Amino acid sequence: MTITATPATPSAPPSAAYDAILEGFAARIRQAAEAGTPLRIEGGGSKNFYGGPLHGEVLSTAAYRGVIAYEPTELVITARAGTPLAEIETVLAERQQMLAFEPPRFSPTSTIGGVVAAGLSGPRRLQAGAVRDFVLGTRIIDGQGRILTFGGQVMKNVAGYDVSRVMAGSLGTLGLIAEVSLKVLPVPVAEATLRFACDPAEGIVRVNRWGGQPLPISATAWHGGALWVRLSGAEAAVAAARAVLGGEAVDDGAGRALWQALRDQTHAFFASAGAAGTPLWRLSVPSTAQPLDLPGETLVEWGGALRWLAADLPADKVRAAVLAAGGHATLYRAGDEAKVRAGGAFQPLSPAMAALNRNLKREFDPKGVFGPGRLYPDF
Repeated sequence: MTITATPATPSAPPSAAYDAILEGFAARIRQAAEAGTPLRIEGGGSKNFYGGPLHGEVLSTAAYRGVIAYEPTELVITARAGTPLAEIETVLAERQQMLAFEPPRFSPTSTIGGVVAAGLSGPRRLQAGAVRDFVLGTRIIDGQGRILTFGGQVMKNVAGYDVSRVMAGSLGTLGLIAEVSLKVLPVPVAEATLRFACDPAEGIVRVNRWGGQPLPISATAWHGGALWVRLSGAEAAVAAARAVLGGEAVDDGAGRALWQALRDQTHAFFASAGAAGTPLWRLSVPSTAQPLDLPGETLVEWGGALRWLAADLPADKVRAAVLAAGGHATLYRAGDEAKVRAGGAFQPLSPAMAALNRNLKREFDPKGVFGPGRLYPDF
């Protein structure tokens, strides 16, 4: 059944057709819990590569789509989980607004539910914040088939957890995100990109020094002997920052293409890693950490806080080096599922964090219905 959603006002009741879809999701989850059958929640399937091995029958949210409410003056949009990311961005663009965390657009099938569930942010994460910082509320279906709504001024429920934000990055292992409300921001009036020739150590020093100054830096990236810096804001602020920083001015079209390629991970660096068989690591470290002593090709984003590494190395070697630098490592694209099974996609948790995550799992999904092993092998 194909259903075309139409925008609704916040006070308008949901249509009977969408109520039926939601109740169908809940019924299937209850049946799975009773039968002990695992489920794998999927929107467009564009992020199936991310995380641990996929298990369970697919529960698709694609039919549950459409913008429910959009208040440009309040900077809030609410949409059903299966709504394509492209549709959300088209609606926002008409009012010169955007999802400021710049989620990767891996495919035309990418959905807003998948954006939140994956919790992945793009280059503007440096300035604007992460996905979870923009989640204002959610409507979810938990592992018992209960339809629950969270959000508002006080976003704490279920034993004190900030439920709406906990869903960001959960990869569908805590519940089905049915609807989500997100804060949006205006598109910057002006942007400019600058290029600086330097090695990675110098690039890290520069972006951290600039980060302590009142400069409208919205993104940085170092790769292949060059540092790129994006400025975003008012015309006067961008012009003043260009004068302060110097560097080589990049053509506006080339600059936009660069940041779009980094956002959507179509940049040559990503094309040569992961999908080509070379494991791709996503390393989160303090922004001031020096370049890690690991062989392989590197791309540095977020003012030094995000390091991409394309290298076929033992997981324990990568994680030990990153842990010593005060961070954690994710095997982002393995190229070989056996490598994920052997070491897990995500950094092993400390005992305290493991206990917290198990408590969350028990609270939301006591029967272990959703995505077993997707986040961590043992739950």
